[in-house]
Amino acid sequence: MTDTELTKENIITIEASAHCDGPCGVYDPASARVAAEAVQSMTKKMVALENPIDKGTTEQFVAYMNTMSRYASIKEEESQKCKDELLILWTDFFKPQHLETNPELHDTFWQAAKLCSACKVEVSEQHAQELMDAVESIHNMFWAAKGREVPWIRAS
Repeated sequence: MTDTELTKENIITIEASAHCDGPCGVYDPASARVAAEAVQSMTKKMVALENPIDKGTTEQFVAYMNTMSRYASIKEEESQKCKDELLILWTDFFKPQHLETNPELHDTFWQAAKLCSACKVEVSEQHAQELMDAVESIHNMFWAAKGREVPWIRAS
């Protein structure tokens, strides 16, 4: 047998386990918070943006449409980022034993993911605030599960 020959007899099986797809062990709800804050910020900016259709020039309307489409694009991207980050926490970090101390865990995450979708397709200050509230609840559950008190601090 040469060094490069592989057969059933000379293959060694190594068993490994990890809590997620990549065993980095680094989780933090902060990225979901930042994305949710961006969603809320863009939503507020969209609502506040003055539409010049009846009193402005064509150039002003074009500038308005450009700004509004940029805000909408950012809001949609950040909604998806928030959803992705929440799903990673839900499916990779939290384990069945966490349900003992947080029986509302699944519903909280499910509702938060649904809010991400709602914020993605509509312009609702209420839903953006509800998303922030849900992410704050998840922040508190996460840090309690790690046995740490980490204050909820917004970047904005």
